Parts: sequence; structure tokens; C-alpha cells
Amino acid sequence: MKTSKTLFDRVVRFMEVFLIIIFALLVFDVLFQVFSRYVLQGSFTWTEELARFSLIWMSILGAAYLNAKREHLSMDFLYQKFSEKTKKKVSIVIEILVFLFALIVMVIGGSNLVYTTLHLGQLSGTLRIPLGYIYAILPFSGLLIMWFSVYHILKISKNQINV
Repeated sequence: MKTSKTLFDRVVRFMEVFLIIIFALLVFDVLFQVFSRYVLQGSFTWTEELARFSLIWMSILGAAYLNAKREHLSMDFLYQKFSEKTKKKVSIVIEILVFLFALIVMVIGGSNLVYTTLHLGQLSGTLRIPLGYIYAILPFSGLLIMWFSVYHILKISKNQINV
């Protein structure tokens, strides 16, 4: 299990670095947009589209990252009232539901969206990037979430994660 922990940590660390890079790109892009609008008295149309795509990638990949860290949004008022044994069972059920959501909505649905947009040759308005490449973050993040859910289920089953 040590190698899976090391792999898990490396993937999470890579995601952290990648999310920081995307965020930095987003910040510089928006700053450049403001600079060009107010200092250069002209606006570049591609900056808005790049900011939108960066935000999409950061949000979707950030959701997978939060799932890995088990820091996603949750309401746990009722959960906190459960016994430790019940918490363990509920945590496993929650991870299974997250796995199924990621599989059905993000991987299958996202893959269909990527395939359709690539097949139809849809390009973004300004940057002329195939939209399938932009949407590819959906199935990719879905696969990550599925892997993280399986990892968490195994850890919960072995009492290696606090529930």
C-alpha cells in the first residue's frame, strides 16, 4: 500500500502545481486585459476567452483536487451524530456515490461531449482551439475522482482515514 500512497501523493502534488500554474495564467491574463484596455486604449479579444477556459479548467480540476484531499463541500450536521461504525459505512456509501457520479456524468457524459465537439469540428470563437480539448478536462477529472474514491474506500475500510 506504500507505493499507492506515494503515487497518490505525487499525483496530488502535481495537481497542486498545475492548478497554481493555471491560476497564475488566469491572473496574468486578466491583468493584461485590464492593462491593454486602460493603458493601451485597446482590448484584445482573446484574453476573455483564455480567462474563461482557464477558469473552467481550474474549477473542474480543483474539484478533483478537493476530492483527493477530502475537503469538498459537505453538510455534516447529521453525520457528526452517527457512531464511528455508522460513520464508516456512510463514508463508504458517499464515496461510492461520488464514484458513480464521476463515472456517469464526468467520464461518460464528458467523453461524449469531447467526442461530439471534436467530431463536429467546433472551434472556440477567438483562439480557434477545438472545443473538445477544452472539454477534455471533464473526463480526465472524472477519472481522477474515481481513482481518489477507490483510494479513499480502501483507506476507510482499513481505518487509515479519519471518518
